[in-house]
Amino acid sequence: MARVLETSKGLIRQTNEALILSAAEKVFARAGFGGATMAAMAEASGLPKANLHYYFGSKDVLYRAVLARILNDWLVPTHGITRGAEPRDALERYIRSKMELSAQRPDGSKVFANELLHGAPVVKGLLSHELRKMVQEKAAVVQSWIDAGRMAPVDPVHLFFSIWAMTQTYADFDVQVCAVLGQESLQEKDYARATEHVVSLILRGCGLYSRT
Repeated sequence: MARVLETSKGLIRQTNEALILSAAEKVFARAGFGGATMAAMAEASGLPKANLHYYFGSKDVLYRAVLARILNDWLVPTHGITRGAEPRDALERYIRSKMELSAQRPDGSKVFANELLHGAPVVKGLLSHELRKMVQEKAAVVQSWIDAGRMAPVDPVHLFFSIWAMTQTYADFDVQVCAVLGQESLQEKDYARATEHVVSLILRGCGLYSRT
């Protein structure tokens, strides 16, 4: 019985933390760190303000948790980039995953971009360690594909920079994209069109071709 209660409490905690992180992501994206308040994030999450303090303690801790979750979710799609993978399929899946994240969680991308524009005071350590390590490992994989003649010669590290820039622009600069397209917001069809364009452009630049 005690174990069942512990499991139930654990699930409740996970659910509440996820609600809080998602709500905080939206509030930080719109108000920035300085303008965001625990009260606004509590209202957005539908939970009492006391719950936010109970799970995260302070706005600073919550902000760090939001940034860490965003970076983690961005790193997960790179797991398919391995030496034994088919270069075209692995890169295409990664690009599509990044575009999907921009479409589904544009606020997360905006929060991260705003942090970087301010010199990355909170995530600089994560960028210098976790992100740098990931890029080095995956760039080595891309280089192994190039050395084996499985794709065209490109700069492996800058390939990742290009993918990030091309995919995240639809989240970070959606206002600019919408202004040029002459519409109020980006729709599913717009992301589908953009995804096919980005996939095709990058794969062709790597001497690869999409199956679609």
